[in-house]
Amino acid sequence: MKLEPRKIIDICTPHYNEWKEKAYNAFTEQERKQALDRAFFWLELQNNLLILWTIENSNHSDPVIQKQVLRARENINKKIAQYASELLKDFN
Repeated sequence: MKLEPRKIIDICTPHYNEWKEKAYNAFTEQERKQALDRAFFWLELQNNLLILWTIENSNHSDPVIQKQVLRARENINKKIAQYASELLKDFN
């Protein structure tokens, strides 16, 4: 997932705010914990993508750094897939 900073913020911020609001309005401790976990996921995702974008664009000619950025992107994609899997479990 290769996005510009504005797009990263436009995608992640609404999800973070939605889950944060759900945490505030949760009735049980379990609901609150789950909502906070999801809010932090979106906040962490946004930060990681912005950091990767910055590193990639400031060191675009260094092949070692580019390889590390690709590895980091793989890890982020795995976390996104894991997050989606958890959401699907909750719907079932």
